[in-house]
Amino acid sequence: MVKVKRSFPAPESLAEEAKKAGGRYDKPDVIERLEKDFHNKCYICEMKELQDPNVEHLLPHKNGKYPERKFDWENLFWSCGHCNGIKKNSRYDEGIIDCCKQDPEKYLFFRLKGSEVVIETADGENELQKRTALLVTETFSMKNTGMRTYTSDERLKLLQREMNVLYKQLEKIHKKPASKITMITIRSLLRRESAFAAFKRRYVRDHVMEYPELQKYVELDE
Repeated sequence: MVKVKRSFPAPESLAEEAKKAGGRYDKPDVIERLEKDFHNKCYICEMKELQDPNVEHLLPHKNGKYPERKFDWENLFWSCGHCNGIKKNSRYDEGIIDCCKQDPEKYLFFRLKGSEVVIETADGENELQKRTALLVTETFSMKNTGMRTYTSDERLKLLQREMNVLYKQLEKIHKKPASKITMITIRSLLRRESAFAAFKRRYVRDHVMEYPELQKYVELDE
């Protein structure tokens, strides 16, 4: 999960649909804006090029129990069906970190250790951080059904593959520090728009002594 810049003003359809009894929050203008703002990447697991995108509510509207949340542009997020399904658990009803208003990388440390995703919090007593860390972890490890096992494993494989791409490029920069092509590739991998960016950026941040020249590419938002 990384910081996302939401565009404003809100899509026009939201105000109109909010006036209707059966109004929808997923009209074409909403879909287009969310896909663009979130770079067609799930804001929770960070998988890109989603084939099953969902318009997800950061705070649930509970089938209309909280109508003010249903059409609130700042409450709508771009997620994959897998993550949206996991987040529907009542344990997340009180919310998670809003990546459009806060930089998640300041509060969560995203790491891949072998075949295990480990998310640590900056403040072990902060419930918002703890819920967010648990949710991201579950998206890579939830296996309570056959389909969840498959989709969780698929995300883990994609994350491992993406990290291996980064590792290989870092090896190249060790051997040829002056390689402009390698540096351009690494910069692209470390952009927030890239797949699983929080994990790649954290790895470089954790290895500051090895890659001091790369730290400017993984700076946090003020």
